[in-house]
Amino acid sequence: MAEDVPRRQPTLEAVAERAGVSRSVASRVLNNAPHVSRAKREAVERAVRQLGYVPNPTARALATRQTGAAALVVAGEDPSIFADPFFAQVIVGASAALEEADLHLMLCLAASDRGRERVEELLRAKGADGVMLMALREGDPLARTAEEAKMPVVFGGRPVGSAPRWFVDVDNAGGAREATEYLLSQGRTRVATICGRLDTEVGRARYRGYRDAMLAAGLEPRPPWEGDFTEPGGAAAMAALLANHPEVNGVFAANDNMAAGALRTLREAGRTVPADVAVVGFDDLTVARIADPPLTTVHQPITALGREMARMLVALINGQDPTPLILPTRLVIRSSA
Repeated sequence: MAEDVPRRQPTLEAVAERAGVSRSVASRVLNNAPHVSRAKREAVERAVRQLGYVPNPTARALATRQTGAAALVVAGEDPSIFADPFFAQVIVGASAALEEADLHLMLCLAASDRGRERVEELLRAKGADGVMLMALREGDPLARTAEEAKMPVVFGGRPVGSAPRWFVDVDNAGGAREATEYLLSQGRTRVATICGRLDTEVGRARYRGYRDAMLAAGLEPRPPWEGDFTEPGGAAAMAALLANHPEVNGVFAANDNMAAGALRTLREAGRTVPADVAVVGFDDLTVARIADPPLTTVHQPITALGREMARMLVALINGQDPTPLILPTRLVIRSSA
């Protein structure tokens, strides 16, 4: 007579699969945590009964430390940054993905020294189940703190001089290269760029894309005229560019806000767009569609950026090991170039 094979105890993953929820939701139900819908709670409880699941005491103790929230941290200087259309779209995407996992979204701004200290405390004390970190500048100590944190951290974009294990980014250099190549294809041989902050990886990557396109065409790249990703910054950079290089007949601006500022300066200087100077931006925000003239720009999937960051974070919270992700861009041709 064959020996009886010991019955394998069902796992939390099996409970989650039977209930049709994520592992983190199943864990919160078993630990009577808040912020779980009644339908999902009942589905998990039903799966527990059907499978005969018995929680592991050690795992249960660890699970009770979950907060039911994930944080989006932006290392900006202005509290109004969350009203910027770019970050607003990131929030929409991240919030939708976290809602699917029954996680609440916390917004944190690391603007002041105190704000940065609070974020560091959150990372060290596990004040959230995970963190998404964006807009880091060169030398920001938050990058090191995040990499050393004993909690899941996903970077939105890569910090300067660092290669985080988990990040979601867009093809910044490729998009900038395509924008510059388009200007050159239109017969614009005197092309300059208004770049973003060069102490950020996104600013550097978009300048690299411009430079690579110019070199490939046998033309000398012009030095970057640095803006700060804002409309006033773009207007000021365009004014300086005209004063120093009035012969310029094409401009790639590293985001739509700066491109809109450049359009304003060109209009005030009596330059016609695109007849005198063609302008291309980056982002494909609403301002690109309502600009005068409507702005040719590089579309990046901003809402998808937020969504994929959140999905990657949820995967980490659930014990998975996702791979980094780089999202594609595409050129949208309108009237400015």
